[in-house]
Amino acid sequence: MALSISAVVLLAIIVFLLVKKSGLKGGHAVVCILLGFYLASSTIAPTINDLTTSVASMIGSIKF
Repeated sequence: MALSISAVVLLAIIVFLLVKKSGLKGGHAVVCILLGFYLASSTIAPTINDLTTSVASMIGSIKF
């Protein structure tokens, strides 16, 4: 659950910065949010969840 919350916060910050600095229009950001919402309720959602969990655990296992 902590991973999901931090991923949402990170993605929200990225979208905010894209709107402010890179010229992403608000309408485009809304379309991206709606795409994520509908994608989460689709049949591909468990695959995306497994992929992000695997990538996060792979990043977490890197020793610096």
